[in-house]
Amino acid sequence: MTPSDRAFLTVLFQAAVTAANPEALRAAHLPARPKGRTVVIGAGKGAAQLAPARERLWDAPVEGVVVTRYGYGCPTQTIRVMEAAHPVPDAAGLAPSAALFRAVEGLGPEDLVAALVCGGGSALLPCPPGAISRSWTRRA
Repeated sequence: MTPSDRAFLTVLFQAAVTAANPEALRAAHLPARPKGRTVVIGAGKGAAQLAPARERLWDAPVEGVVVTRYGYGCPTQTIRVMEAAHPVPDAAGLAPSAALFRAVEGLGPEDLVAALVCGGGSALLPCPPGAISRSWTRRA
């Protein structure tokens, strides 16, 4: 590989990283501030990294909960980050499922819900009906 090839590939890599930055991507697409509450819910392997970006970009109080894969969590200010198993669901995924339901409980037309959804949500948010056994979940 020549030095010019390496420089070209480095420029391409940096452009890809910049284009994937959640703050750069989302800033131009945020909705208007609601009269009511702003609640963030989310699930997926990248949801925890999107949550602090949403907190920094939003000029109003924000609350909520996101679930991500074990080891993928990150610090947030007001959005709760929970972890569960991926790709095979475990019993720990039941708590975030319930927390997401609670987070949107009682919301009305003046409120805004922002959903941060990435790959992996189906495994991270198992919520079987009461009649279905949870024996399929892996022990944490």
